[in-house]
Amino acid sequence: MSTKLWYEQPTWDWNEALPIGNGRLGGMIFGGVQEEHVQVNEDSVWYGGPMDRNNPDALKNLPKIREYIKNGQIPEAEDLIVNALSGTPQGQRPYQTLGDVHLYFGRLNGEVTEYKRELELANALHTVTFKHNGYQHKREIFASGADDCIIMHFVTEDPSGMDMAPLLMRHKFYDYAGKYSDDTIVLGAKLGGDGMDVCMMLKGAVVGGTCEVIGERLVIRGAKEITLYFTAGTTFRYENLKETVYEKLVAAAAHSYEELKKRHIADYCSLFDRVKLDLAADTRFDEIPTNERLKKLDRKDLGLTEMYFNFGRYLLIACSRPGTLPATLQGIWNKDMLGPWDCKYTININTQMNYWLAENCNLSECHLPLFELMKRMLPNGQVTAQKMYGCRGFVAHHNTDIWGDTAVQDLWVPGSYWVMGAAWLCTHQWTHYEYTKDLDFLRENYPIMKEAALFFLDFLIEHEGYLKTCPSVSPENTYILPSGVHGSNGMGVTMDNQILRDLFTQCIEAAKLLGEEDELTEQFAAARERLVPTQIGSKGQILEWDKEYGEAEPGHRHISHLYGLHPSSQITMDGTPELAKAARVTLEGRLSHGGGHTGWSRAWIINHYAKLWDGDTAYENLLALYERSTLPNMFDNHPPFQIDGNFGAAAGIAEMLVQSTAERIVLLPALPAEWSEGSVKGLCVRGGAELDLSWKDGKLTKCVIRAKSDLKTKLLYNGAVEEIELKAGSECELG
Repeated sequence: MSTKLWYEQPTWDWNEALPIGNGRLGGMIFGGVQEEHVQVNEDSVWYGGPMDRNNPDALKNLPKIREYIKNGQIPEAEDLIVNALSGTPQGQRPYQTLGDVHLYFGRLNGEVTEYKRELELANALHTVTFKHNGYQHKREIFASGADDCIIMHFVTEDPSGMDMAPLLMRHKFYDYAGKYSDDTIVLGAKLGGDGMDVCMMLKGAVVGGTCEVIGERLVIRGAKEITLYFTAGTTFRYENLKETVYEKLVAAAAHSYEELKKRHIADYCSLFDRVKLDLAADTRFDEIPTNERLKKLDRKDLGLTEMYFNFGRYLLIACSRPGTLPATLQGIWNKDMLGPWDCKYTININTQMNYWLAENCNLSECHLPLFELMKRMLPNGQVTAQKMYGCRGFVAHHNTDIWGDTAVQDLWVPGSYWVMGAAWLCTHQWTHYEYTKDLDFLRENYPIMKEAALFFLDFLIEHEGYLKTCPSVSPENTYILPSGVHGSNGMGVTMDNQILRDLFTQCIEAAKLLGEEDELTEQFAAARERLVPTQIGSKGQILEWDKEYGEAEPGHRHISHLYGLHPSSQITMDGTPELAKAARVTLEGRLSHGGGHTGWSRAWIINHYAKLWDGDTAYENLLALYERSTLPNMFDNHPPFQIDGNFGAAAGIAEMLVQSTAERIVLLPALPAEWSEGSVKGLCVRGGAELDLSWKDGKLTKCVIRAKSDLKTKLLYNGAVEEIELKAGSECELG
């Protein structure tokens, strides 16, 4: 199983640096010899405080907007939409980088040989080794979840030891820096006039040398061994900020380095070791540095797929743990004071894709930070629903931030005025329940789902015998009317209907399980039946809008009208074959016009072909992702870097091996010819169970199912169906 990224040289390029993280803290390590650079982040470093940005003119202009749309006056509607529905101010709060740790080494100007840097995914340990003037140096860095610090350890065989001068920096956006204690430096800042305070600290300990603070630096001389302890925080969590941050360092420093490493590995491996993928790869490819391996891409290099899959799981563990904030567009790895798209939560696909692998890849608790954010969104979304639309319930648009802002973000006609953000997020709550069967979780979160569904009982309008969303966009696309007029906002687009069909159904099912069926659930059922069904167009494709309009961008990166294929299961090979065939036509059309040109879009396509049980085409798209949308450090390239493609593609690899709904489990549904032999252990399925699979010559040889809760389902493999019924804690073996 390939688990190691490695390189033969340090880097100055952020896209070649290697990521570490413990959920709350993130670091990018460059591996320099004379200067090591660790660019650092903390998940709550957001500029500014909460705002009420709901446009006060929205509600009174909503009827006019709808009338324009009904009459086909799209330019007039969109002009009014921009003025009346946009947030005031138009933007939410941005996430910011925390800063940088620069480690300046003295007396390393001589010959450096045998250099190697690596990130071992099996233990989340970054290592640099080299020889300087013939003496061995070893540097290890990891982000500990157990001790909530980044730990850096440096040893040398040089009898004169090492000199080092660490410095904390923050792009000059800071208010103080200097000594906190005899062996600790601090840097702090205010995150805007109404924002939080942030500080970071670095503590040093040495063997065989001296360590002191001079000015704003740690100064270390003649040390045979150096251990640095780094952590940071904001007043989002810690009232006594500096005291709490320092206490974390002191607590970590009370352990030996080997104890810290052991605690870190045990904590990390309790998550990472749950799943193992073995594609019977040729291990000779592991001998090629990762950057060269990507350049020399070989479709027979199955270890690259093992590594990509493991890297995706590694990244989710590293940027989304219980008690942390959820993964942003860049996970926990943002290098900018103002990152791409503010490095926020884009909830018209990207945030959701970040969590596609959480449940099926056995990292269910990594999903929890998303649900905590939704709790903060709820009261804001209720205000937005009332102020903007005069509706009950809970609504959010296509972005949110640390404060759970739900008003419209940006002034972008094709994307900003989409009202389905909360609804799509709520389907994740149901997905978490389906995989865990945690009734207490459902009881706690069903009220949020219900509020999201309630909004649409009021928001939907009657039109041509259906209930439709209006205004409505298919993110972030543009249609062409028969008159030649271009527009984005309309009514009742396909994705809206598919999301609502899921949400209404899931609320009905949740209410039944919880014994809370009432008049409201009856209304959900009635509304669901009046949504526009998923339609097939004249070319055999799934229609994207409520009518067959022309496409301004037929190769558009978003494939929103195939939400019903993935992540939903409204379109399936065995349940709705005609819609599945139309979904294939849709995908072929997108790709023939250059679609899949962003990493996350390609990842979505991989999942779509997996759901169409087409492993060979899914694998072709996986190879295209490696070739065109993967950076030297294996980060997904939008461009620029976005982490959703890493997560989406890793989830797609799992979907190629196992798929599940509440009714059935499909084994090896999309196995490519190249994956003729292999095994996977620990993948999860709906119904609360884990699976181990083995196959040879493309045929299933063994399947073990372990039920975590009572399980009654069907197993599908190669056209055969087998009924399965297991009690919680029991298992069965087939094959």
